[in-house]
Amino acid sequence: QLQASGGGLVQAGGSLRLSCAASGSISRINVMGWYRQAPGKQRELVAGITSAGRTNYADSVKGRFTISRDNAKNTVYLQMNSLKPEDSADYYCNFLTGGGYAYWGQGTQVTVSS
Repeated sequence: QLQASGGGLVQAGGSLRLSCAASGSISRINVMGWYRQAPGKQRELVAGITSAGRTNYADSVKGRFTISRDNAKNTVYLQMNSLKPEDSADYYCNFLTGGGYAYWGQGTQVTVSS
């Protein structure tokens, strides 16, 4: 039910903006987040944002990435600036409801060339 978009190929230092929208109705979304998984590595949290607007970021992206959400559209965004080759991964969005149910997007690939 989550559709992620915005990935692609970019040179180091460039920017991308990821979007993730719910295709159906999902009520009581508490936390929206982005995770990423590089080949051979575990999936890791990149950034999260609560319904109140509180954000948290992985140390590796602080100061470069910004997460935001549009509650009316059930959409979450990830603005990624100053991209590095080590940011290359498949990025997944995640919605966590107040009832504890987690929805996952299909993943969008980000490739940063050096």
